[in-house]
Amino acid sequence: MSELVPGGNVPLPDGTLTLRVPGPFDLSALVTDDGGTVRGDGDFVFYNQPAAPGARLSGETLTVDPAALRAGASRVTVVVSPAEPGTPLGRLPAPALLVTGSGGRILARFTPPRPQRETVLLLAEIYRRGTTWKLRALGQGYADGLAGIARDFGVEVSEDSDAGAGTPAGSPGPGAAPGGSRATGSGPSGPATARGAARAALGRIRGAGRAPACGGSGTPGTPRTRGSSTGPGPGGTGTDGFLRLVNSARGAAGSPPVALDARLTDAARAHAAGMAARGRLDSEGADGLSVHQRVTAGGYAYLTIGEHLVSGPRDAAEFVEYCLSGERTRRTLQDTAFTEAGVACVPDDRTGTLYWTALWARPLTPGGLVRTAAEVVALTNAERAAAGLPPLAEDPLLTRAAQAHSADMVARAFYSHTSPDGSEPWHRASAAGSTRRTIGENIACGQRSPAEVVRGWMDSPGHRANILKPAFTHMGVGFAGGGSAVTYWTQLFGA
Repeated sequence: MSELVPGGNVPLPDGTLTLRVPGPFDLSALVTDDGGTVRGDGDFVFYNQPAAPGARLSGETLTVDPAALRAGASRVTVVVSPAEPGTPLGRLPAPALLVTGSGGRILARFTPPRPQRETVLLLAEIYRRGTTWKLRALGQGYADGLAGIARDFGVEVSEDSDAGAGTPAGSPGPGAAPGGSRATGSGPSGPATARGAARAALGRIRGAGRAPACGGSGTPGTPRTRGSSTGPGPGGTGTDGFLRLVNSARGAAGSPPVALDARLTDAARAHAAGMAARGRLDSEGADGLSVHQRVTAGGYAYLTIGEHLVSGPRDAAEFVEYCLSGERTRRTLQDTAFTEAGVACVPDDRTGTLYWTALWARPLTPGGLVRTAAEVVALTNAERAAAGLPPLAEDPLLTRAAQAHSADMVARAFYSHTSPDGSEPWHRASAAGSTRRTIGENIACGQRSPAEVVRGWMDSPGHRANILKPAFTHMGVGFAGGGSAVTYWTQLFGA
């Protein structure tokens, strides 16, 4: 079974898939083609329309048979929303997706970062890459309810004034700008009325022509985003003034300025061009590579990295204004961890819509790697101290083996305790020169900081047991950036 992080993906076997999200949630699905929009109202599977070719919804379970999807379908986006529309997801238990294949074999599990004010979440997508179907974890939140998500995918939603509550809970109130990933919208009505209004509105979906190229809900020029954010450099005239605007916004928040890096800009330009050519936002290129893989292929090693993928803004001022309009996108733009950036925007030749990729990063340096590993050790020892256990000492040989494993997972595109050549943790420790008799290993991918990775390990019983094993006396830490999961961590224990 694969434990996925946002952006992580896993190949899927043939046959029917079962996706389940237990709890007080509604599941929905949107069936789209390569353009990222639905072909007709039958492509929207939700509580008032629970079936489409190849997809069926029953309570908290969605079954998908990729081979039985309608002709031309190449993607199924799975959406989760509160059972009571308008309720912020932050007030509910964290949604957790469990994916099983034929015969009940568990294929993947994904628990996204806990949403806050968002009222709907793009949870995951099943998509075709060549002849293979894959599952990708998303975890992107929206604040404008299920109707807003439907519109962004090209579904036209009719909202009659007599639906029972005026404006359905979670949809934009007067003056709110349409689009995704923002923290605006009217407050919820009473639970029963809100749910009835939302269900009534979504029960009247009709015609599903392609959404505006900018991705806004019928409003040209409104940005649409995919993925979580976290740019700049000359990527075209539309980016003029970007660095000045960004550093002004960062300065206002007390964050240090970022500098442009040509390698980040080249990676951003390549990804933006690919999205413009396909006419849709996508965290992967047509070749299946993530923008982070393009960054590392261009010779940029990072300690931390983030991105914004947006379509619609006509210049740098509109792009920065958009990034500052939402809590999560603003937090990325102003993140103190980033010191370098690269940005590019490329027009779609058919529509003129600009597709933007902005990358933010802190480069990997020997000193930065040492500080990162030391912080993981310190946080690990704090957990041991809280459990009444002695601290673990840093071991340079275990560190060498751990670092080699993290780098190998990036280089050979795998995520496992067992390397493609069959070697196990104790083999790698011995190859690095260690003579310790007992070896244990924790690995993780996708976490953005030492605090996040240690907390993730402590929340997992098996990993926690390694951290709190009394017999262990030493440890080493490895970290590498790249691959489809963005970051790879290794914690190697010895006694």
